[in-house]
Amino acid sequence: MKPVEYSIEDGEFLVKLARKAITEYIREGRVIDPPKEYPKKLSQNAGVFVTIETYPSKELRGCIGYPEPIMPLVDATIKSAIAAATQDPRFPHLTKYELEHIILEVSILTPPELIRVKSPKDYLDTIKIGEDGLIVEKGLNRGLLLPQVPVEFGWDTEEFLSHTCMKAGLLPDSWFDINTKVYRFKGVIFSEEKPNGPVFCRTFKKSE
Repeated sequence: MKPVEYSIEDGEFLVKLARKAITEYIREGRVIDPPKEYPKKLSQNAGVFVTIETYPSKELRGCIGYPEPIMPLVDATIKSAIAAATQDPRFPHLTKYELEHIILEVSILTPPELIRVKSPKDYLDTIKIGEDGLIVEKGLNRGLLLPQVPVEFGWDTEEFLSHTCMKAGLLPDSWFDINTKVYRFKGVIFSEEKPNGPVFCRTFKKSE
């Protein structure tokens, strides 16, 4: 099946939808319904994460989503946005005052793909910084980092793997364990330039 392509108009729609969902929930305690009309492609199931950052300091303020395509993208965006604002255990609930001091980012994900390698060291040649997000899974432990994270922190592939392991509650070198599964996915990332401002599609320098 050909991957769905998303336009800047699609991204703008989803970012504004995420902001409306957060605003209505924080101010009124109400979960909004999806609009009656929107591009048909956004009704297809897709994984999505909503990231909240402070503005202008751009510090993380919340990030939650669905790695798997288990519900229509519009519904997943609304649920992820509210959860990022109120359920991220790393942060207190977003306040009304903060609504005008945050920027939102919506990352639409491709379905996770198990990376099959002969040796764990082969991950280093397979994973592409700036293109791939990672999921590390071992037993009941599971952790995810989006494609933009290693770029923002300046990590190489080994550091990216190690930090994803730690996100899963595992030791940093757990990716060497043959019982550890590593998945990759790609993302199309739309972000506000400023609170309630123009939306752009983020791109990253691909690893050589």
